[in-house]
Amino acid sequence: MKRKFVSLIIIMMGVGNALAVGAQPDVALTVYNQDLALVKEVRSLEFKPGIFDYRFSEVPSRIDPTSVHFKPRQSIDKISILEQNYQYDLVSPDKIFDKYLDHQITAIGKNGQLYEGTLLSRSGESVVVQGKDGSLSVVRTEELTDYKFDKLPDGLLTRPTLVWKFDSAVKGPIDCEVSYLTNGMNWHSEYVAVVAEDDKSLELSGWVSIENNSGGSFKNARVKLIAGDIHRVPAKGIEGAYGMNAFRSEAKVAPQFEEKAFFEYHLYTLQRRADILSNEIKQITLFPASEVKARKVYTYDRGYGRRGDGTKVKVSLEFKNGQAEGLGTPLPKGTIRVYKVDSDKSLEYVGEDEIDHTPKDEMVRVYVGDAFDIIGEPKAADFKEISSSVSEESYEVKLRNHKKEKVEVVVVEKLWKSTDWEIIKSNFDFHKKDANTIEFTIPVSPDGETILTYTVRYKRF
Repeated sequence: MKRKFVSLIIIMMGVGNALAVGAQPDVALTVYNQDLALVKEVRSLEFKPGIFDYRFSEVPSRIDPTSVHFKPRQSIDKISILEQNYQYDLVSPDKIFDKYLDHQITAIGKNGQLYEGTLLSRSGESVVVQGKDGSLSVVRTEELTDYKFDKLPDGLLTRPTLVWKFDSAVKGPIDCEVSYLTNGMNWHSEYVAVVAEDDKSLELSGWVSIENNSGGSFKNARVKLIAGDIHRVPAKGIEGAYGMNAFRSEAKVAPQFEEKAFFEYHLYTLQRRADILSNEIKQITLFPASEVKARKVYTYDRGYGRRGDGTKVKVSLEFKNGQAEGLGTPLPKGTIRVYKVDSDKSLEYVGEDEIDHTPKDEMVRVYVGDAFDIIGEPKAADFKEISSSVSEESYEVKLRNHKKEKVEVVVVEKLWKSTDWEIIKSNFDFHKKDANTIEFTIPVSPDGETILTYTVRYKRF
């Protein structure tokens, strides 16, 4: 049976001696790319002499109440916090019904009939109301349209609230600094790369996506972003966030963020204020489009254990994040989406990859897909057991190029059986990348085939 929504008419009552929240705060946000933000506010709070409660509302529902820091800007020695409570039992129809068990309510039927009395029970299908004369009415919820309650039950709130118990020797408004951590805020970078016709350069632009799922809105906020991996004590129940695709603009936009090194991270400060609203993804230009020198790299890599004995040759774009190459700015981790202009001047999508935090003057390699016209074909050609501790293995890799131009393919071979190895024969030079990896750069003619052969000798202890 489909449940119907009912309208709840709540008569809001006062909050005793608890004071209302102050004026619109001055807000600053520092957002981390780990589902975390530091919120810093300056609010004008109304104080009175003696011990009293202050209700500090309009905080995010995902606030970490243990992280709250409070500091008055004046009369510091005359104000102290005796107690802090975080109240988050928020209003909902189910909670109101639970609180009104054994209390007076009015239920209104479709025909206008009133059922007034004490609520004894309420389920998904019916309510039980005892009238003032002791009679019982069991009414199916589908026959009811509205309910009326006298007041908001004690303990239920319309929004999460911090309640401070102050001991004050001053009276009147005082500006106070309040800071706290909240989960549910994240940021990440998106990059758009448009490859030149000759594949020797690309136009790279960067965007920042700020996601606010914290349960709070921050208007006219000063915004900073921290790029780096801070250490946090693991917490349960933190949800991930989903981003949007960046887009490309032909207009040259001035940089909106000022970047600088900060501790062991990088800090990006937005040079204007912005509204970061609840359940919103905001995209802001990180840096304008830059022309960057790049090169296309073909790679054939079968991986460890020869499990990847397929024919696919990977296509990557590689560039140096250097000033001489047209960039030279720290790149926060994010997704690079790659496009290329077709002969009809339309922009076509050719692939994407994710990069990690990349300092300036470091290399960036973006894997965009697999080559259609270049094929790799591996073969184990020979195996010899020289002794109980020495063996020799010979391999052959055929590379076929069906393109109209010459290509070079980097063949990556994993020598995984032992770290004590020696290449005793090879028809191409190789580069030792690490203890178990070698690379060959193999030229392949248009519509041609090149065969790589090598023999490795393993020694085992």
